[in-house]
Amino acid sequence: MSNQLLSPSQNPYQWPEFQSLTAEDYVVAARQGAALQQEELEAITANNEPATFDNTLVALEASGQVLRRTLMTYFTVLSAHGTEDLRAIQSEMSSIMTRQQDAIYLNETLFSRLQALNLDSLVGEDARLAEQTLREFEQAGAALGSEAKDKLSKLNEQISELSSQFSNLALENQNKHAVHFADAAELEGLGDAAIAAAAKAAIDAGYQDGFLLPLVSPSQQPVLSQLARSESRRKVHEASLSRGLKSTLELAAQMASLRAERASVLGFANHAETVLADATAPSTAAVAERLAELTAPAVRNANAEAEILSGLAGGPINAWDWRYYSEKVLQEKFSVDTSALREYFELERVLVQGVFATATRLYGITFTERFDLPGYHPDVRVWEVFDADGSALALYTGDFLARPTKKGGAWMTTLRDGASFLNERPIVTNTLNIAPPADGEPVLLTLDETNTLFHEFGHALHGMFANGKYASLAGTSVPRDFVEFPSQVNEMWALHEDVVGGYAKHYATDEPLDPSVLESLRASELWGQGFATTEYLAASVLDWSWHTIEPGTVIADPEAFEQQVLVEAGFDPQMIAPRYRTGYFQHIFANGYSAGYYSYIWSEVLDADTVQWFAENGGLMRENGNRFREELLSRGNTRDPLESYRLFRGRNAEVEPLLRRRGLVNAE
Repeated sequence: MSNQLLSPSQNPYQWPEFQSLTAEDYVVAARQGAALQQEELEAITANNEPATFDNTLVALEASGQVLRRTLMTYFTVLSAHGTEDLRAIQSEMSSIMTRQQDAIYLNETLFSRLQALNLDSLVGEDARLAEQTLREFEQAGAALGSEAKDKLSKLNEQISELSSQFSNLALENQNKHAVHFADAAELEGLGDAAIAAAAKAAIDAGYQDGFLLPLVSPSQQPVLSQLARSESRRKVHEASLSRGLKSTLELAAQMASLRAERASVLGFANHAETVLADATAPSTAAVAERLAELTAPAVRNANAEAEILSGLAGGPINAWDWRYYSEKVLQEKFSVDTSALREYFELERVLVQGVFATATRLYGITFTERFDLPGYHPDVRVWEVFDADGSALALYTGDFLARPTKKGGAWMTTLRDGASFLNERPIVTNTLNIAPPADGEPVLLTLDETNTLFHEFGHALHGMFANGKYASLAGTSVPRDFVEFPSQVNEMWALHEDVVGGYAKHYATDEPLDPSVLESLRASELWGQGFATTEYLAASVLDWSWHTIEPGTVIADPEAFEQQVLVEAGFDPQMIAPRYRTGYFQHIFANGYSAGYYSYIWSEVLDADTVQWFAENGGLMRENGNRFREELLSRGNTRDPLESYRLFRGRNAEVEPLLRRRGLVNAE
């Protein structure tokens, strides 16, 4: 059978032929795609005509489509369904991608042609493409001498290889550290459906009997809020925190050192500076200052919460007891039982009558499920999305259930971008890790998972509404510390009074969630913010510390380094672990967020300010959705994202709404 990746798919939206693709197909297509792009680059540099926007910049943008299509498809599937054969080729695929990037950005002749361009006559998206492309070349080392370029290429290759190893080992560690219990009594506190799912997970993993609790990506495991026995909670908590102590931790330390060395070659003081060169944050000092100014009040709030929890427990609590007693506070003080809420958050309803219905009311878009486009796994579902005028807009793909071949967490990717230059319409994927139910049972979500689904769909909207010429500027191709902003805004609708009543109904009786429960949920929004903000900031500080080390620094004891930076920043990691410890911090060591985890709180300033704007202007209305879409979601990186924000909001964002949301200041 011919390799389907070597030419555009004839399916609607160029939907890939997943069923026919093999690991060999990906490797062959990547190699051939790289060779084809090299020929295209040589044609650009060999052109004897003076460099123009069309024969240089546009030609560069158009090059490499086979490789681009192959890499987008491969890495989408790898992260969601990384079978053994696909993981076996990850190192080679990453290496091909890294070498190709170097072949482009370190090409002296190509860079010279770009520098020779007369950009004075360019306007709009053409001017933005030129500006961004030149900046990328400069930041990648295009102006370096040949010796420095050789060193840079070797460093890039080493970092790529270590990142691939980290990704594979992190998934293996997460699966290996799943906690097996022999006796159902040890799972006291879990509902019958959760216990049945744990029994099924044990059988699926090869155990003859017992119950298996798989781990999710963050340090804090959701079951800790339900397990009634402290010893059971301890086992789960310690299994979670011990991931990677004997494998990925060393890889992370090596990567951090290599990134610092790479930064030095590029003329930066540390890796964080290289990241901020294309970010909205003005400097490393500004990021460090923001993290520090938030840490003290967050820790203070967490300590106050700990006193309340200790009073409820009748004495000092352990780290693994925190979520259990925090849940008790919700039940006793606010009459909120989050485990009982799951019965009102059935996946299909949350998705169709919550997420989709909200998007229809805000933007006029509608969804029709496509059963003729098979995915890379039977769990994958596909919807065609239509604009308000009935025209075809995009494909939306949902892959919601956890499995051993899927990396932890939740994310959005694109298989195709909205780019008129390439005649492409978006294919956007959302991937979550919801625990599969026992056979015949419905998929029920926690409140956190419901928020996550709304969050990831915010990313999907950013991708689906892309409305520009060039793929490199489309959708979520914005600075890292801006990309989380639209997704965080979309979370506001999860419990909005005009939304939640449409989907929060008991899965068996159809009974709506009692309005008094919703009132209690809203009243309890500040409870637990001390813990949540502290664990997030601890992870951000950890990321920042790894990536602000000086070139030449070797971290001999990475676990001790981790503990030292957290304690010196004012955290107590023995009581509140960072959301991700170094050994399983895939965001920064495998997924492109290095020196960028701060971006969630940085983007949340824009998010909280935007939520306030919606509240001031009537909330869930088409006029508001259209404005948000036109000025922000559709723009991608076709203009400065902060300019887009100012045009949307009428001013720069203010930080006070965020401080109030997080309970870091007293509300007026």
